Amino acid sequence: MISIKTPATSANLGAGFDALGLAVSLYNYVEMEESDKVEIISADGTQIPTDESNMVYIAARDLFEVCGKKLRGLKIRQTNNIPMTRGLGSSSACIVAGLVGANKLLRSPLGNDDIVDLSAQIEGHPDNTAPALLGGIVTAVFDGRKVHWVKQEVFTKLKLAAVIPDFELSTTKARACLPKQIDFRDAVYNLSRAALFSASLLTGKFENLKTGVDDRLHQPYRMELIPGGKEVFEIAYAHGAYAAYVSGAGPTIMAIADEDNEFFAGKVQFSLDNAGLTGWKVRELKIDNNGTQIIDAN
Repeated sequence: MISIKTPATSANLGAGFDALGLAVSLYNYVEMEESDKVEIISADGTQIPTDESNMVYIAARDLFEVCGKKLRGLKIRQTNNIPMTRGLGSSSACIVAGLVGANKLLRSPLGNDDIVDLSAQIEGHPDNTAPALLGGIVTAVFDGRKVHWVKQEVFTKLKLAAVIPDFELSTTKARACLPKQIDFRDAVYNLSRAALFSASLLTGKFENLKTGVDDRLHQPYRMELIPGGKEVFEIAYAHGAYAAYVSGAGPTIMAIADEDNEFFAGKVQFSLDNAGLTGWKVRELKIDNNGTQIIDAN
């Protein structure tokens, strides 16, 4: 039985639409072994597909196919701590766990580059899958077949606060609201801010992060689908956040604060409750630099 630990991810980071993502300290766990049939169970009661439509199984089957091996069946046991359809990379975590587990079952014929490429082909974009596998903050370009990526480990005096609502927002719906064409000036606006964000995060110029997460390509449109989202931004900044942005497709809002900003998450939660936004819950996180790990392989 192989056990895999896969982190949640926060994509886009404001202006870096479909290009930037980071791994955070919230984890799914998958146990996997070969079997004569498909047997999938949820260890924590989370509702998941228990047939061949399960994303962990699909990813594992695809890797077997790529390696020219026949997959008879799998026994899969999932613990799903990453909330689904909340903008924290739950589907990417399943894809990456399936690929890494299947690769281990086959005695690791594929390297990280291969798995990065395959996971992006399954998901359609690498901004969640690459950091889920690699950890840290990842800049990635997907040309349809291959992902060109750079991972940078982040050792900073920062903490993250995921402000997670009690409603879902599907990626399909969040993408459908985006414009089909954009103004040239908006493209320049986003390019400059995405570059500023990455450079500022990695060099410690945290005062630039608020500007770096501002964008014109997706957040203004997606905020219309996130009731209370604007108030969450205002509360995070009122309590000293360096930056706040829509995590992935939303509806989670991610705030970045200094580690010396004591009780940041608690203060944000208190203000949310006082404002009547009781459906939003704050979870303090760290950046995960390790990515997906095999934690047992008996």
